[in-house]
Amino acid sequence: MAAVKAYELRTKNKAELTKQLEELKQELASLKVQKIAGGAAGKLTKISAVRKAIARVMTVITQTQRAQLRLFYQKKNFLPLDLRVKKTRAIRRRLTKHEASIKTVKQQKKETHFPLRKYAIKA
Repeated sequence: MAAVKAYELRTKNKAELTKQLEELKQELASLKVQKIAGGAAGKLTKISAVRKAIARVMTVITQTQRAQLRLFYQKKNFLPLDLRVKKTRAIRRRLTKHEASIKTVKQQKKETHFPLRKYAIKA
């Protein structure tokens, strides 16, 4: 079996991807049996290639699923936790720019009644 390319996998639909995944898993199972039975060295090195191919197929499946979910939740008010931006815990809990810029009524009154004084400085 030729090496599986991720850009080729992205053109396939989900049914084709799941079918290819099953085929790769079958191939891996047969290679493991051959390894136990004492197969040729060429077959044993193929195991890692098949495992990586399985990983590529599964990665493409999850990436397409997440992309579809992002499209679905685009206009919604809330995002599922696994689709939100990770960043750090402190950044996620920080006040938003709007919340940080809000002034209390007392602060607004202070600023209107006691504005910053302007001084004319002699040069």
